[in-house]
Amino acid sequence: MVQEQRREVARVELIEVSKRFGAVHALTDVSLRVARGSVHALVGENGAGKSTLGKILAGVVAPDGGRMLLDGAPASFRSPREALEAGIAAIAQELSLVPQLTVAENVFLAREPRAAGFVRRRRLRQQFERLAETAGFDIPGDVVAGRLRPAEQQKVEILRALASSADVIVMDEPSAALSRPDAEHLHEIIRRLARAGKTILLISHFLREVLDLADTVTVLRDGRLIRTSPARNESEASLIDAMLGRPLTAMFPPKRAPGADAPLVLSVRDLRAPGVAGASFDLRAGEILGLAGLVGAGRTELARALVGASRRESGWVELADGARLPANPRASLRAGVAMIPESRTADGLIFSRSVVENVSLSSLDRLARLGVVRRRREKEATRAILDRCDVRTRAYSAPVRSLSGGNQQKVLFARVLMGNPSVVIADEPTRGVDVGAKLAIYEFLVSLAEHGLGVLLISSELEEILGLAHRVLVMRRGEIVSELRGDEISDAAILTAAFAEPAAAGAA
Repeated sequence: MVQEQRREVARVELIEVSKRFGAVHALTDVSLRVARGSVHALVGENGAGKSTLGKILAGVVAPDGGRMLLDGAPASFRSPREALEAGIAAIAQELSLVPQLTVAENVFLAREPRAAGFVRRRRLRQQFERLAETAGFDIPGDVVAGRLRPAEQQKVEILRALASSADVIVMDEPSAALSRPDAEHLHEIIRRLARAGKTILLISHFLREVLDLADTVTVLRDGRLIRTSPARNESEASLIDAMLGRPLTAMFPPKRAPGADAPLVLSVRDLRAPGVAGASFDLRAGEILGLAGLVGAGRTELARALVGASRRESGWVELADGARLPANPRASLRAGVAMIPESRTADGLIFSRSVVENVSLSSLDRLARLGVVRRRREKEATRAILDRCDVRTRAYSAPVRSLSGGNQQKVLFARVLMGNPSVVIADEPTRGVDVGAKLAIYEFLVSLAEHGLGVLLISSELEEILGLAHRVLVMRRGEIVSELRGDEISDAAILTAAFAEPAAAGAA
């Protein structure tokens, strides 16, 4: 009987926890029980309170009310270090690596093997190699972390959590930056950790991932608990209904392909750049052109070369009027080619500045007189665009870091609109946003095309490519190996081209 009661004691229990940030109620009387050795998922729209709940558990923020129990005993944390000492580690949604340090140094940060105050480099390397081999991650430990792509940096975050002695791991969007094979590998790691008795709190926007991995699912909406139920009793549709508070009738807006005589807005011929091995394609007004492929296939590298963010080695990019697009980001923007970058954290937003300032950033020359920004004109010019993009915040003067991920992404779209572009390159535009924000972004992309813009859509989510693109280019090893149109567009055709050898894909 005693053993049975012990099994019923939750590893983690939160009782009527509340948290406010100013006037915003992030959490209101939320109660949660997480069983030892289970995978417990939190789902909800951006701003629902999922990350805040995870941060309270990890000691990043303190609750305003409520209680926390660990194995039935009261607990409270003033810092992540205290949480770690209690056996709780966290993998944050926004990467928190030290970019100047190596991968191994990041993984064992503050836990490096030392002798006489000096780091024992050989032993550090050996510890890292053992950990990486156990996890199945092929990442060299001596590479500077800041040089890695977001997908590789996410792996380093996971390794850092695994390197701790924690038996509770909070994972906030751990697979958002991973390719499908890498995500599947991560899923196996999560299952292995749970089988070994570790407890996983999984925060994810990928509902298929949640249903595949979780034992239990908790739905939050507007900071309140909607329900907690066994994952086997849920479906994607039931979770979306609970998250949104309304039924979801259609994920993607209807496709309206441009006419065959639609004018070209961008022509690319034999473009070569780091990671790009001779790309050629056209983009028409009103067209959403999907760019698919595995992580590392060269999609982002192609986008950066188009706008001149990376050096073009040869080839050319031509605009609708026949003029060549300069190999310079500022000149490209002035010519009407705008880009939403893959990482809003690293390349997109200035988090300490206001929403208004982030939107107007690329249009300051039109908002300034004698080098001084006219603040009233700036506010007037940005307000209508922010309203159009449905950016939700308590005040447009608030720092952009106070916004949810979905609203931060909308700020990037608002900045694009400020420049009145003819071409929009959207690199992973829905990464790290909830299903509600995704729907808004999908509608926005379709609206851009319907207003005559050409849209180049880069996405690792096949559903987005299938649901939005009028035509699809598939890249592999820096080359465009397949072009799919109309009924040719399918997940099987895209994956076949992405995994096949270039010669075979081209022959198909």
